[in-house]
Amino acid sequence: MSNDTHTADPQQDPSQGASAPALDPVLAAYRKSIDNIDAAIIHMLAERFRITQAVGEYKARVTLPPADPAREQRQIARLRKLSEEADLDPEFSEKFLRFIIDEVIRHHEKARSG
Repeated sequence: MSNDTHTADPQQDPSQGASAPALDPVLAAYRKSIDNIDAAIIHMLAERFRITQAVGEYKARVTLPPADPAREQRQIARLRKLSEEADLDPEFSEKFLRFIIDEVIRHHEKARSG
C-alpha cells in the first residue's frame, strides 16, 4: 500500500551524498545554514537581474551601449575591497562578479537588438 507521507532518509537521499553520516545533528545544522544561504543567494541574484533588466531596457531606449567598462572596473574594485574586508578570496569574488557582469551585458545586448 502506498504511503503519501514521505520522510527523507539521509542515507538514501541522493542530495545528501552517498557517505552522509546518519542523523549527525552538527552536520545537519551546518547544512541547513548552507541551504538557507544558497536560497538567499538565488533570491538576491534574481532581484539583481530584475533590476539590471530594467537598466538594459532603459539603455536600449536611450541608445546607451550595453556595457560600461568604467562602471564595471569600479564595481570590481569595490567588491574586491569588500571581499578582503569579509575575509573572502578577492580573486574568487572577481571571477564571480565578472560572470554576472557578462550575463548582464548579454541581456543588455539582447534588449538592444529587440
